[in-house]
This record gives sequence, structure tokens and C-alpha cells, in this order.
Amino acid sequence: MARDEDKEAGTRLDKWLWAARFFKTRSLATDAIDAGHVRIGGDRAKPARHLKVGEVLRVLTAGDEYEITVLALSDKRGPADAARQLYAETDASQQARAQRKVERALAPTFDHPDLKGRPSKKLRRQLDAFSRGDR
Repeated sequence: MARDEDKEAGTRLDKWLWAARFFKTRSLATDAIDAGHVRIGGDRAKPARHLKVGEVLRVLTAGDEYEITVLALSDKRGPADAARQLYAETDASQQARAQRKVERALAPTFDHPDLKGRPSKKLRRQLDAFSRGDR
């Protein structure tokens, strides 16, 4: 009967983040929660904490940061359309993510066409000379 009461109390946070497709695996979700990248109402959470509908989460993923409100609970991972029905992102969060996307697009990139893999002996000597200040 204790399991039935736990089911009514909510879904584990790590399972919900995995089901909502914020993280590819439950272990990645657990690691992010332990690292403090997931906050519930501004407070750090634990992976086994039971989530309830209406709670506000701030989730920092490798790609971006989201501020969301939990709309539904699920511990099963389904299609992306079903996962998007589990939460609603705040307007401020959407605007901030759009702004960061524009900033990343406008940021300069320092890709050199000849620098794929390890540097050649000649390029390594040039890099060493530059870092020493010989130029």
C-alpha cells in the first residue's frame, strides 16, 4: 500500500526529467540534479524527490536553461509531442533562450580550415613561437 501512496504523491524528479526529454538518460538527469542544475522553486532538489503538478522548475541542460511549470506527471518516456505536454515554459524563459540563440549565432567562430585533428610539426612550432612571444 505504501507504493500506492507514493504514486499519488507524484513522480520522481529524475524520471520526470527523462520522460519530459530534458535529458537522454535517467543517469544524466540524476547527475544534473546532484550537480545543482535543477531547482524547484529556487531550492536544490534530490533525484528521488516527488514532483507535483504546478511546481516551477529551473533546468540547466547542456544546450540551454529552461524555466518551466509542471502540467502533468509521467514516468514513461514517449514521443517528443507527448513530452511537450508535460510542461509549459514561461514567456520570460522563451525570450531569454531566443536571445541566447541569437547571441550564439552572432558570436565569432575561430575555426581554421587546416586545423582538423592534431597540428602538424610546422604548425606546432608556430604555436610554440607565438605563445613564447617570438612571433
